[in-house]
Amino acid sequence: MHSPPPAEAVESIKLPDGRQLAWSQWGPADGQPVIFCTGAGMSGSLGFGVDVLPELGLRLLAVDRPGLGRSTTHPAKTLASWVEDVRHLVERQNLDRVTAVGFSQGAPFALMLGGAGVARAVAVVAGQDDLATVEHLLPEEVAGMVRAARQDPVGFERHFAGLATAEGMWDMVIGMSGQRDRALFSGGSFGSAYLRSLTEGFSQGPAGYARDLVNAVGRWPTPVEQVDVPVDLWYGQLDTSPVHSPDFGATLAGRLPNAHRHLYPAEGSSILWTRAAEILTVLKQRAGEDS
Repeated sequence: MHSPPPAEAVESIKLPDGRQLAWSQWGPADGQPVIFCTGAGMSGSLGFGVDVLPELGLRLLAVDRPGLGRSTTHPAKTLASWVEDVRHLVERQNLDRVTAVGFSQGAPFALMLGGAGVARAVAVVAGQDDLATVEHLLPEEVAGMVRAARQDPVGFERHFAGLATAEGMWDMVIGMSGQRDRALFSGGSFGSAYLRSLTEGFSQGPAGYARDLVNAVGRWPTPVEQVDVPVDLWYGQLDTSPVHSPDFGATLAGRLPNAHRHLYPAEGSSILWTRAAEILTVLKQRAGEDS
């Protein structure tokens, strides 16, 4: 699989508290904005669906979460503070009819944008679940991680901040991937681009990733039952990652008021790139359903 082309623009804004929030951008400047919430430890430099953005009239903004890439660290970052950062971006850039895509660990970040009304439709792709609600389906090592994060979030965060590296994250992604995903992720120029996004994501150290992790596996500020915008869940049954949804979004779809689940037997977590045109087309349709 070839990597998407480099970003057409790399921009940032200054937030009210003085921090910088940065993003990479593809697609027409007047396109309908799609906020891309990247996977664990990734900067926004690795896009998806770039070739179809002009024909769909979409503009992809892959935001570096605080502490990752070029966005200033925020030691007290929460899912709620992330929502306010993106809300400020939307207002400053005069963005309209905003949607969001959450890949892997980016899923809760995208869902909270929908729950807060910042995004009018959301796509969760190979997404992490609200893991405590499906703990009985998780392997014990993941279930134990969730329990530890909720019982002692400070200690949990400190532990992972002392361990995580870009190379370690890459090894974990490849190690947890099934044969199809491993071949796609590590083949051609794509693997180099993925690793580069991780290297950029960890350029300020591991604290940004560790903070994201404790937020993602902890309690989400808005219960998914209150996320009433359209949410499409995209999963491939060849996805073997133990930190994604253990039932491929089935429980999550039942909890969301307005969910549409897409399950592909021959896809894995790389579905974000192999089905990008379909994901973006449906997302745009959902955003227009209430117009």
